[in-house]
Amino acid sequence: MQETIPDIELIKQALEGNQQAYTEILKKYRAPLYNLLYRMVKNKMETEDLVQEAFIKAFKSLASFNDDYAFSTWLYKIAINNCIDHFRKKKLKTFPIDKPIESKDGSIKREFPDVSYQPDKYLLSKEKEKIINEAIQNLPEKYRTAIVLRHNEDKSYEEISETMGIPLGTVKARIFRAREMLKKELKHKLFPK
Repeated sequence: MQETIPDIELIKQALEGNQQAYTEILKKYRAPLYNLLYRMVKNKMETEDLVQEAFIKAFKSLASFNDDYAFSTWLYKIAINNCIDHFRKKKLKTFPIDKPIESKDGSIKREFPDVSYQPDKYLLSKEKEKIINEAIQNLPEKYRTAIVLRHNEDKSYEEISETMGIPLGTVKARIFRAREMLKKELKHKLFPK
């Protein structure tokens, strides 16, 4: 009986050109594949097309099948990926937002509020900048100089080392210490509880 032939044997026969082996594979997996895809697509015509495409792709790639895995898993993966591609290709119904809406009383132009406008944002930003600059000015000079060169003038650690005439390790330590001091100072001013 053909139905008791294992998948691996059917695949081997199909690769040797046996059309009956292809038919047996199709008979064995068509219904389960259809059921799987129908649950995803919910449309009989589309499901039929997707099942057919899945078998075509699988049969074209049959030589690359790795028999360490179940044939059904391999086939279902091809079918599911094909189904996902199908969904991606389907275009969503869209409409332009600047096109007026037609109604029985004429057309209405859409208006959208500007939610990005924040009149106090500029003032708050300036206030925050002022508080940070004051905190930097209150740092001891050696820390203030290092932090200003690093963050205001975008100097590299090497350039700061050269400018200040101190070793690279000292530069890194001073910048780290300055940041810690600023964090402590600004914590309550910028983020009050």
